[in-house]
Amino acid sequence: DLPNGWKGGFVLLVMVFVLSSFLDNIAAAMIGGAMALVVFRGKVHVGFLAAIVAASNGGGSGSVLGDTTTTMMWIEGVRAVEVLTAYTAAVPALLIFGLIAARQQDRFNPITKEAPTGVEIEWKRVLVVATFTKTPWGELPNALRGSIFLLSLVMCASMMPVDELPPASWMSSFGLGFASAVFDNIPLTKLALEQGGYDWGVLAYAVGFGGSMIWFGSSAGVALSNLCPEAKDTGTYLRHGWHVALAYVVGFSIMMGVHGWHPGTDVRAADEVAAVEAPTSTPSGVRGR
Repeated sequence: DLPNGWKGGFVLLVMVFVLSSFLDNIAAAMIGGAMALVVFRGKVHVGFLAAIVAASNGGGSGSVLGDTTTTMMWIEGVRAVEVLTAYTAAVPALLIFGLIAARQQDRFNPITKEAPTGVEIEWKRVLVVATFTKTPWGELPNALRGSIFLLSLVMCASMMPVDELPPASWMSSFGLGFASAVFDNIPLTKLALEQGGYDWGVLAYAVGFGGSMIWFGSSAGVALSNLCPEAKDTGTYLRHGWHVALAYVVGFSIMMGVHGWHPGTDVRAADEVAAVEAPTSTPSGVRGR
């Protein structure tokens, strides 16, 4: 059971953070959103919804299993240990936005203190609902609009030429965090991998957590907003979810102070070496000159 008061909301965010370290961040955000709707009886503060998105993205930023961006790095040759340093920023960020959002939610609508007693599941009704209830296909357009919107963002960001990205540095990585709140972080990560020269833990935190600052900046935010449409009001999201941007800046500063900037595996160089070492075939009967 979750604790009473604001502590219950904070524990829920910690659970989402931990879940996202080994589950996809979209799944963690959806689980957290579903739990919040239950324990807060359907009245969830937009600031707390922003915190759920931030917790799912922050928890996945230091794990190659927890976020699409870190998985992309892993596939391209970045070692799993290189993204772990993202947690030196993500954990302090969780403490900042988590405590603020939990108190926001407690003032807006406190957690259910006692579960109702004497409630029993009528399995006959469950069987009837699961077997004969008409599928609500009317909800499909709502989900489809969100999917199309996300795909449009990915397509727009994928058209950004890599030559126009600034040189890899902690400052450019910090800026990419804000850019990922507007452009989807997946194509931004792809561009960074093609450019090379990044500290992958710093980049993982920046593009992973940075996308939490606006609801459409990450796949987890788009997915949760389909469950809770009130989060799609960008102005309201920014006004009540201001603590996510604050947490991003403070977390990044702590990571720089503790870890510093250390460029990791140059996946671009590895590809070039592989291309040079690849055997070249010469047609039979043709002698090289």
